[in-house]
Amino acid sequence: MTKEQLAYLKKLIMEKRDRMIMELDHMKSSGLNTSMKETSGDHSSYSFHMADQGTDTMDREQQYFFAARDGNLIYHLNLALERIEKGEFGYCVQCGKEISFERLEAAPHARLCIECKSKEEMSKR
Repeated sequence: MTKEQLAYLKKLIMEKRDRMIMELDHMKSSGLNTSMKETSGDHSSYSFHMADQGTDTMDREQQYFFAARDGNLIYHLNLALERIEKGEFGYCVQCGKEISFERLEAAPHARLCIECKSKEEMSKR
């Protein structure tokens, strides 16, 4: 991999990470850390209709799922940046072969070459 390609991928990783952090911050500010009562604006002690409660619960669970997924991606992007700093980026952590630039461009946090990733996915089935 050339220095230009590495610089391009590092920029790509940092932009992606910053975008994910902004999305997480937006989720937090839009009610992820508030109770259902605070989110609804209802301050009475009476409960809502069951269907409304179910919809609100489903929406909150979906927000938590997306937040967890985004947090996981941020973690892997940070690991990729660490590998760049250590000079280990772009090499499969399992077999040591160089990971193709096209794969890294599509998934810049990739730790495995396409062959090792395929084997890993096949073993999970």
